[in-house]
Amino acid sequence: MAAAFLVLGCASVQAEITPLYKLDRAEQTERITNHLKMIAICRTGLSNILAFARQQTNLFPATKPAEQQLPRREEKEILWQAWGTYLDYMLALDAMDAYHSDWFRLSGERREKSFATGYAAFLAKYRFSLEFVALMEKNPFLDTILNEPVPELGLPAGTYSKLKFRFLNVATATDFGAQTVLFQTMHNAVPPSLKTTMDDDAGAILRMSHGEGELLTAKNALKIMQNAGGTAWFPVQAGVSEWMGDTKVHRTDHSLISSAQIVHLHEKLLPGDVLLVRREWFLSNIGLPGFWPHAALYIGTPEERRNFFSDARMAGWLKTQGITNGNFEQVLQARSATNYAESLKPQPHEHQPRIIEAMSEGVSFTALEHCADADAVVVLRPLLQKSEKATAILRAFHYAGRPYDFNFDFATDSELVCTELVYKSYEPARGMRGLHLPLEEMLGRQLLPANLIARQFDEQYGTPDAQFEFVAFLDGHEREGKAVEADVAQFRQSWQRPKWYIVSQDAVK
Repeated sequence: MAAAFLVLGCASVQAEITPLYKLDRAEQTERITNHLKMIAICRTGLSNILAFARQQTNLFPATKPAEQQLPRREEKEILWQAWGTYLDYMLALDAMDAYHSDWFRLSGERREKSFATGYAAFLAKYRFSLEFVALMEKNPFLDTILNEPVPELGLPAGTYSKLKFRFLNVATATDFGAQTVLFQTMHNAVPPSLKTTMDDDAGAILRMSHGEGELLTAKNALKIMQNAGGTAWFPVQAGVSEWMGDTKVHRTDHSLISSAQIVHLHEKLLPGDVLLVRREWFLSNIGLPGFWPHAALYIGTPEERRNFFSDARMAGWLKTQGITNGNFEQVLQARSATNYAESLKPQPHEHQPRIIEAMSEGVSFTALEHCADADAVVVLRPLLQKSEKATAILRAFHYAGRPYDFNFDFATDSELVCTELVYKSYEPARGMRGLHLPLEEMLGRQLLPANLIARQFDEQYGTPDAQFEFVAFLDGHEREGKAVEADVAQFRQSWQRPKWYIVSQDAVK
């Protein structure tokens, strides 16, 4: 990530960033709008983590018990899930807070909005950190557990102690007072709904801090803010610039997989293939566990589908779909006319849609050139009949246009996350052997991290239970600035990589 470094004892990598004040007005507005949306997502995520934790009364009792039992293994796993996801959201909030630390270089309304964006991120991380610490401190064993290393995030020991030092600190309280005073002078900075949320966070902070204390004057507050700016605690960055989903935070001009490699990859793909995708330096990875954060389904073009689904064995399946003398394209058109028309629309740069994937914009038809514009991609081919792959694609078309599920809730179909689209497209049913993909419980919800698909492949490889065959793996190497073709053995190990593998892989040598 931009100016990436591990504050907690690892190396650093410097990178060019584009400060907000150097962007044009349209870019500034878009950046601020995206940041405010992400802050809302982070707040919801942190709130959900705390709500889930409070339900685990064996781990987090309402009052500190006289005697405390050592947590069982399954209780530790619940704690580690909450801790890792909490740190993810903190990373995102820290990134935005740091990025808007030079708000005073702007002028007018944009100056106020930039300040308010950083302040909103600061309030959220301060409020939920105080609540998190208050909850953890009711169980004396948790201090020890949370100070253990977190390998999947590449964190060394002592992270929780540093968190407490940062947020149970008079300097942070002073920073809060300064920003509160300044925000009161800015009347047009945020929409009323966001101001209500920010007021709620500020009120919660004051209640947990035992009152306001001595508020600073606006003049002194401004001086403190200009001198101190924002300080990044979370270890992977300070001064993070670009943001979320469609915008990187580092290496913004290119991905490690080249255009030539995408062309070569296309030659190996068949309709129904499943892609696992890793985009380094994208904070859309926030909240998603493991090295592989994204999954997509290759559907091909109409011509590719006609060629692939043209053999005689498809005739019986077509009859079950009401098509006697026709092809699979007629089934798609008949069942999903609107979505079929959407799937034919040219993509940017006149690329053809060949992928369906759930991303921040919702379940969308995209080009392979977009999906594989990444830093690592693996292609897995389901070991299923063509009719089952046709059924999966038909189901995927049915889901097109639905919103992205930021709550990662597999229980509903109205919104979908990326792996949910793959899971439900290939879900077994009568006459459909499908894929038996594993769900795991995370923070009280059943879901399928993309990394778990890679793990299952590794565990089933070479056995009668194997559900995929390996097609291709393009593996990114940050220091070399490129992706290389890797083999199945290397892919089988990839799920064990730390979430921020890019730092330990190439930056720390």
